[in-house]
Amino acid sequence: MNRRLVRLAARLGDRRRLTDTLLAVLVPVAASSLALACLTTWVGTGSAGSPARIRVTEGRVLLPVTGSSETAAFFRITNEGGSADRLVRVTSPDAPRGVSLARHHMGSGATAYRTSIESVEIQAGKSVALSPYGVDLTVTAPTGEWRPGDLVSFTLTFSRSGQVKLPAVVVRPGTVAF
Repeated sequence: MNRRLVRLAARLGDRRRLTDTLLAVLVPVAASSLALACLTTWVGTGSAGSPARIRVTEGRVLLPVTGSSETAAFFRITNEGGSADRLVRVTSPDAPRGVSLARHHMGSGATAYRTSIESVEIQAGKSVALSPYGVDLTVTAPTGEWRPGDLVSFTLTFSRSGQVKLPAVVVRPGTVAF
């Protein structure tokens, strides 16, 4: 009788080891299959590995207020590609004294201040709207030369997409909603 119990216990032990082994193999195989299915779907939609595709629209420059040559410019930057890109530089032949990227911050009360920034990331499939409430371009305009409706040329340089050249229309402050 002891031999029967020993043989039965050995068979049950073999079954348990077999079950444990099958489970140990099944979990990674199932996880790998799920990951492969997700990657296949991602590739099938055309998003995998596609480069950044930058589109810049809605260019506006605020008319400098009397007595100041510093103003701001705004654009909507859309990345229609599958990889992130970064706006790293902005120039304008119509603003020879300079254009810089800046981030605006609200202080206490009705005060605001800006800090210069090096770049702006545009994530894949997302848009960034430059506005007076976040990131914009600080432009040093030639004094008294711009009028509402004038076009100011800009060149936006992206780390992956290269340069995008486009005009921005000069508008009076307060006439454009952001």
